[in-house]
Amino acid sequence: MRFFPRRPVRRFFASALIRGSAFAAALLLAAPALAQSPGGAAKVYVGPAFAMHGDVKYKPDFRHFDYADPKAIKGGDVKFHAIGTFDSFNTFILRGVPTGLVLSTYDQLMAGSSDEPFTRYCLVCETIEVPADRSWVAFNLRPEARFHDGSPITPEDVIWTFETLKTKGHPSYRSYYAGVMKAEKTGPRQVKFTFTPGEENNELPLIVSELYVLPRAYWQSRDFEKTTLEPPLGSGPYRIDSFEAGRFVTLRRVPDYWAINLPVNVGKNNFDVIRYDYYRDQTVALEAFKAGEYDIRPENQALAWATLYESPALAAGLIKKVEIPTRTVSGMQGFAMNTRRDAFKDPRVRQALVYAFDFEWSNKNLFHGAYTRTRSYFDNSELAATGLPSPADLKLLDPFRGKIPDEVFTAEYNPPKTDGSGNWRENQRIATRLLREAGYRVDNNRLVDAAGNQLGFEFLLNNPQFERVVLPYVENLKRLGIAARVRTIDTAQYQRRMDEFDFDMTVDSIPQSESPGNEQRNYWHSSKVKEVGSANLIGVSNPAVDALIDLIISAPDRESLVARVRALDRVLQWGHYVVPNWHTRTVRVAYWDRFSWPTITPRQGYAVSYWWVDPQKDAALRERRGRSR
Repeated sequence: MRFFPRRPVRRFFASALIRGSAFAAALLLAAPALAQSPGGAAKVYVGPAFAMHGDVKYKPDFRHFDYADPKAIKGGDVKFHAIGTFDSFNTFILRGVPTGLVLSTYDQLMAGSSDEPFTRYCLVCETIEVPADRSWVAFNLRPEARFHDGSPITPEDVIWTFETLKTKGHPSYRSYYAGVMKAEKTGPRQVKFTFTPGEENNELPLIVSELYVLPRAYWQSRDFEKTTLEPPLGSGPYRIDSFEAGRFVTLRRVPDYWAINLPVNVGKNNFDVIRYDYYRDQTVALEAFKAGEYDIRPENQALAWATLYESPALAAGLIKKVEIPTRTVSGMQGFAMNTRRDAFKDPRVRQALVYAFDFEWSNKNLFHGAYTRTRSYFDNSELAATGLPSPADLKLLDPFRGKIPDEVFTAEYNPPKTDGSGNWRENQRIATRLLREAGYRVDNNRLVDAAGNQLGFEFLLNNPQFERVVLPYVENLKRLGIAARVRTIDTAQYQRRMDEFDFDMTVDSIPQSESPGNEQRNYWHSSKVKEVGSANLIGVSNPAVDALIDLIISAPDRESLVARVRALDRVLQWGHYVVPNWHTRTVRVAYWDRFSWPTITPRQGYAVSYWWVDPQKDAALRERRGRSR
């Protein structure tokens, strides 16, 4: 599982480059073990890494991740771009529009591996202890772990961080840590988290391991619940060097970073200076890139990738364009319907709105055929539900008959298709029939209910470039007699309206990992329907979904996890909660030709935190551009 706070902030691509002591290196050479608990009862796993299911890939004597190059060159600068604005460096609370770059200034208890479903390796901790029943977890902290002011990272900092996030942090943290009963200091360098008895939540040890540790002493004189533009005291590989609110943030690598040589981070964070410039509009940002105002640009728009990068720099080979394959779960992007609104309460209406979207025409005319239609919430993975339910699937789903759509048991879900010509009459007839069954009729080209009220809604956006995608869909809705309108607003207003569920329809992106778990509660659980700031934007409230989420969280092994996720996928598919959009199995990246990266690519396909400035390429680029950087 991964925690995905669905806020419109750009995650900082570069993470920690860690330099450790000989003591830490020796520790990682020690093999994990099973030890007796203090009472002599159940055996306890003790080791430098822990996997959700099965064994870890990297053994205790590993030197670096396979996708890292230990010979990566340190130094140089890099510039990126971000769209929108920011007004806070406190990314842990609901208020404000934070910049996610601040996460690079903190270390987590454990670091993730990018080529395993869900495995963590010690970072701030040197070992993790977990009993066989996973009823608690303990972390033994490294004595050399330090904040940037030289003060040690202590169990008290860990406990304070955990308790503060639960009581004062973003509401998502309360859900995320709901199964943790208490955190306590159990040794000079040990902190133990005890889980609620009877809580079948096998992920909890790993969930807690993702904790970013904040400095208790620093925050004691500050209000954690307020936005702030004071650069925070951190512990990670970078610190905020300079900024201008809403315009740019510059981070500088910490020269005496306490953990720069730990194997989990060898070959990472190779840039000395990282700068993000904020732009209000993607069109302006793209032109700035072509003019050399920043260095690396991931591209998520097929039209722009196909047609808008033409420039003298590209023709001369100064700019490179690459498509990097990815093997990660694609998740779901779609036109999300807020089922709290009366217009979307009837699943037949929602299904009719799915039939109104002509993906094949859009892919041909707007996206240059670059995309694959998304049909699953876990596409591009073994987690996706395909075909008819197997006997094992039916065994999982049978208890919910009558609470979930009948089609879950009898049919494979696939979004409607067209021939791409723009003729969607067959789908229009089906949509009209569904709307008629839902109690609507057409009166003078207006789709109205029994009281004569026209069906209509607002499509809310915060990216004006998405208008060209949505407007053809709106035209199809008008042919059904539906009064749909598009409204584009600024980032801050959009975030507030998302937090308060003040929208009808919007574009929602629901990321998934290879090991789904507790985050599914935040996405779909009925307890999140009214929780301000939750990720259940759609307003899903179904006891069957709640029960399936619990089954996923308590899955004892990989095989059962996959089966339970597929069952949830089927229920979500046939709930018609979104109009599925599209995905691609590559990551598009354009860059000025001054970088190199490892020969092995991690599963997610794009990991710029492992790139570095290549001195020869950089010098050649300077010479060819005819100016100094």
